[in-house]
Amino acid sequence: MRREIDLNEISDGRLYTSNDMVKIGCNDCAGCSECCRMVEDTILLDPYDIYQLEQVLKAEFEQLMAGYIELRVVDGLIQPHLKMRLEEGCVFLSGEGRCTIHDHRPGFCRMFPMGRIYQEQGFKYFLQVHECSYPNKTKVKLRKWLGIPALDTYEKYIREWHAFVQEQVESVENTENQEIIKKLNLYLLNQFYVNQYKIDEDFYPQFYERLEEAKPVTVLYR
Repeated sequence: MRREIDLNEISDGRLYTSNDMVKIGCNDCAGCSECCRMVEDTILLDPYDIYQLEQVLKAEFEQLMAGYIELRVVDGLIQPHLKMRLEEGCVFLSGEGRCTIHDHRPGFCRMFPMGRIYQEQGFKYFLQVHECSYPNKTKVKLRKWLGIPALDTYEKYIREWHAFVQEQVESVENTENQEIIKKLNLYLLNQFYVNQYKIDEDFYPQFYERLEEAKPVTVLYR
């Protein structure tokens, strides 16, 4: 999702890697869950997030659509995001204010209150200093905070997925043919989201197989 931001206004002015220490930890956090209530429909889901949800819920994409996720157009592309409940926040937030899918939560949730800024050679993380008001924060290594298995592999995937998505965004921006835009969106939605992943197999080989299939196809929509 493209955002026009001034890092000087929203961050501490630093860019981080996953091996850096960042003052975001809360050893005495009581779990206010405010971050799960105020996000509205901003938690976009990438293919790995969908794979994770299918794993933990033992559900297919259509079943996720029935109660856990919704679709909306972002930068001209149809993308899934977590469903939010009026006043109650994220659909996965329990009555006790705890995440019911914590070990399988989406990448955006894992990063909070960090964000990503994309550069030519990939991306860096930045601290959104106004997002979490909880006091007594301590320094923690970002890699540990994210808690993502095989993080280096995951970050490589994020870089390649982002680059691919940006190519599709440019395709949409460079055409006024609504039929082409519709066909491209339906293809991407089915290729990377609707067609179920094998939840008992590693995600990354499945993703890269789909990505290599998609590259020559999406060229036809430019």
